[in-house]
This record gives sequence, structure tokens and C-alpha cells, in this order.
Amino acid sequence: MALMQITIIPVGTGSPSVGSYIADIERFLRGKDIEHSLHDMGTIIAAPVNDLFAMAEEIHRLPFTKGAERVITHITVDERADLDRKIGEKQQAVLRIIDESERL
Repeated sequence: MALMQITIIPVGTGSPSVGSYIADIERFLRGKDIEHSLHDMGTIIAAPVNDLFAMAEEIHRLPFTKGAERVITHITVDERADLDRKIGEKQQAVLRIIDESERL
């Protein structure tokens, strides 16, 4: 399992607000029953790496269906061959390190 962070920036929408476009992406992911986590600056998705790249293309195209004239997509993929990662595990590892160092 790999992790992907994806941030979609619709441009040419006539408004500085992009919430409705992000809501479309969230509905898309919920409809596919995919493990994901929406946050303030994007969405984290967990899936096999091949699925992530295919999903990134589908997500990238969603704002066009709603009239966006341009879409900028930022993608970061983290795949490890030695273990499967789940959403939140990296964050928990950092918090454990902080907790352990504060106990010393």
C-alpha cells in the first residue's frame, strides 16, 4: 500500500472559493470506498501505487466537468517496498519520537 497526497487547484472558476470542487472530490472518493483523509491543504489517499496514479488522473479531471477552465494538480506519492503504510502512521511515529524525547 502506498500513500498519495493530492491537491487540486481549479483556476478560471469565476470565484476564489474552491470548496464545491473539493466536495466533488470527497464525494468521488467516498463513492469508491477508498481509504483517505481530507485535510486543509489536500487529501491523503492509501491504495496500491498503480491505483493511485489512475485515481489522480480521475480526480484531476473532475473540476473540468464543473466548468473549471484550468486545473493545477500537485501529487506526492510515498511507496515503501519494505512495509505497508496506513494513513496516520507516519504522523504517529513522529509524535512518539517527540514524546520519548520529552521523557528524558
